[in-house]
Amino acid sequence: MGSSRAKEQRAARRAKMEEIRRAEAARERRNRVITWTASAVIVVGVAGTGWYFVDRAERADRAREAAAAEPVAGEKTFEDLGRDHVATPVDYPMSPAVGGNHHQAWINCDGDVYDKEIGETNAVHSLEHGAVWVTYNDKAAEKDVAALKDRVSRTPYTLMSPYADQSSPIVLSAWGKQVSVDGADDPRVTAFLDKYVQGEQTPEPGAACTGGISA
Repeated sequence: MGSSRAKEQRAARRAKMEEIRRAEAARERRNRVITWTASAVIVVGVAGTGWYFVDRAERADRAREAAAAEPVAGEKTFEDLGRDHVATPVDYPMSPAVGGNHHQAWINCDGDVYDKEIGETNAVHSLEHGAVWVTYNDKAAEKDVAALKDRVSRTPYTLMSPYADQSSPIVLSAWGKQVSVDGADDPRVTAFLDKYVQGEQTPEPGAACTGGISA
């Protein structure tokens, strides 16, 4: 009798342990499913977010490329510009000059602001290095001159100087490119600088704007 009861108790314990193991196994399966599902959702979310940012960056790049391909409103383009080094004055067909034969020494153009007129053949050499030359005459308002001086002083590969013999108050010149504006707040100032400071028009991109001469 006692032996029979002991067998029944052992059988009941085994059944209970088996039930516990089955329940534990079921919990583990559920946890794995939840983990896999959550991981899949995260992966899909990350991938989707990544594609979103990649696509947005690509669209921004295309927009910048399209903007860069468009000329600045009212700009003039000059072609077939000589690039020989000369030691004599050059009679440039435009004022200020935007390119052509020039002095072998460039004038410093690392945000340099000059209060007196500078050597034009030296400035043209700076344009060859990818600088933008901002010039003004006595028609330019003092506040515009001050604003442009501040802007140029903070912009590498630029220089600024007075230039009496120009028809507009303010002129921006790059190698082969030029635009005239009346004031510093004209949006074409920013557009011209953004496009032509070390722009695609530069004959010698990356050439120095320091180590030259200073007026």
